[in-house]
Amino acid sequence: MQILKHLVNLVLLLFLFSVPVTAQQDLTRYVNPFIGTGGHGHTFPGAIVPYGMVQLSPDTRRTGWDGCSGYHYSDSIIYGFSHTHLSGTGILDYGDILLTPSVGRDYSGRFQHRNEIATPGYYSVKLDDEDVLVELTATARAGMHRYTFPATDEANIIIDLAHRDKVLDSGLRVTSERTVVGWRRSQSWAKDQVVYFALEFSQPFTAHDSTDTDRKI
Repeated sequence: MQILKHLVNLVLLLFLFSVPVTAQQDLTRYVNPFIGTGGHGHTFPGAIVPYGMVQLSPDTRRTGWDGCSGYHYSDSIIYGFSHTHLSGTGILDYGDILLTPSVGRDYSGRFQHRNEIATPGYYSVKLDDEDVLVELTATARAGMHRYTFPATDEANIIIDLAHRDKVLDSGLRVTSERTVVGWRRSQSWAKDQVVYFALEFSQPFTAHDSTDTDRKI
């Protein structure tokens, strides 16, 4: 009987090890990044990975308590897409390194929520005035933008280093026909915050000019 008992235990053990592991269920399809972007929720819908260094998201507000995250669902104007955002706080900060695609002019323009998509790690929106499709995604340490322009020879990308916070110092240097590096030192909730960045474009730009507040590529 003792031998039979051990044999039964062994067979049971082998059976348990042979049961296939059920595939992990994808729960991200239940996530709605727009939750908290209205009212006093102070959240943003943009692209981020857990504990990521960048939070790519549209900026629809520059000031105000309900603009702490940079986005509010009641707005219909997008100023651009910056790389750092706070979620759920009650104080303004971040909004560093704002990029804005434009066609032939400086830009802040209209959008509609029906042309907006947000899922974990991905955000997209169509900009009505410029007819530009913007797509954002992120890794742990970098953010990626994709802009689909209409047929035009006046496609621009504006780099705004003065967006939102009080800027203490900033700088930008074009290092090649595809790359730009720079920094921004600002003051808001953090009294002396420094962000360094490097941008690489998928296509070479043909010209660039600058003002005290932004750069146009």
